[in-house]
Amino acid sequence: MKEKIKAYRFPIILLSSIVTGSIIGLIFGEQATLIKPLGDIFINLLFMVVVPLVFFTISSAIASMDSMKRLGKIMGSMMTVFILTGIIASFFMLAATVIFQPGSGVDIPLIEPEEVEEISLADQLVETFTVPDFVDLFSRSNMLALIIFSVLIGIATGLTGEKGRPFAKFLTSGSEVFMKIIQLVMYYAPIGLGAYFAALIGEFGTALIGDYAKAIIIYYPVSIIYFAVGFTCYAFIAGGKKGITRFWKNILAPAATALGTGSSVAAIPANLQATKQMGVPKDIRETIIPLGATIHMDGSCLSAMLKIAFVFGVFNMDFTGFDTFLTAIGVSLLSGIVMSGIPGGGFIGELMIVTLYGLPIEALPIISAIGVVVDPPATMVNSTGDAVSSMLVTRQVEGPHWMEAAVD
Repeated sequence: MKEKIKAYRFPIILLSSIVTGSIIGLIFGEQATLIKPLGDIFINLLFMVVVPLVFFTISSAIASMDSMKRLGKIMGSMMTVFILTGIIASFFMLAATVIFQPGSGVDIPLIEPEEVEEISLADQLVETFTVPDFVDLFSRSNMLALIIFSVLIGIATGLTGEKGRPFAKFLTSGSEVFMKIIQLVMYYAPIGLGAYFAALIGEFGTALIGDYAKAIIIYYPVSIIYFAVGFTCYAFIAGGKKGITRFWKNILAPAATALGTGSSVAAIPANLQATKQMGVPKDIRETIIPLGATIHMDGSCLSAMLKIAFVFGVFNMDFTGFDTFLTAIGVSLLSGIVMSGIPGGGFIGELMIVTLYGLPIEALPIISAIGVVVDPPATMVNSTGDAVSSMLVTRQVEGPHWMEAAVD
């Protein structure tokens, strides 16, 4: 019990600070806005470090992926499965948010520019994924362009071979340094978030608290249904009725480990043991499970979609239309697959939501609070999704009769 409490210690502290700040806001009303600068300092510190953090973490991670070159077929199948399950998870939560509309009970005004320039879809794509000058990469408003540049740097570094190793070490060192900066900034998070929510609740009242309760009520049942129904369907696709039996016979230990520790990485040993009992070949399970713990997060796709819908509701923005839904699915997928492979990727995913939709920086702590409260079921879905994905990859690589082989 003590270990479980220790694993969730920091989320509990953050949640406590948010609750405390909210109570202060309820008691003092608009007077609580006097401590808002303490919250603004925290937000500004995060935005200050985000550009170099994204560059170093992504480029260093890709530069060190030498072993993946030997695993062409498994890797191709793995990415196909990861992307498809991530899209399905995003659609699943999208349907729930359209029906229940989280964040719709309060209206925080969103200040828009007086004149908005109309641009074509082609030009919009060019401006989203590229910038005309190198210095433009240093702006957080060009986050996707920065991500693409970081990926290219990582690939180029890896392909350079021996001559690129000193630069790869520099990227790794830079990643460690900026993650340490984030760690130092996060020591201030309880004060910053507490102050921010005191001001927020003081200004906008109890309606916002009700919206958080609504978001939690939506996420927990949806994640459990996805875990039970979605993973059962995946197991059936992978191995028929026998696949369902083997999956549910062995998945409870990894699920409990992930739920108890709050870490997909901590569940890797239990997941490896479970997939061994399921009959997943050694080379596949030892590739999919460790990589899946860092770059495959169905639970994060679910929460990213909820965050997007929530913040749209809070800022009274229109969350309807094919283009809006397609963008939301793309951002959720990026948060759940690409960004999750980065230390602190959840935070970077939240930053990406804010920047891509042109939201004010005040939106960041609003959606970050959702990440804190939905973390336990999200981690469970993330971790167990890796096990069922390894079954699907085995089905794709070994053929339909893979379960008839003896467990190695």
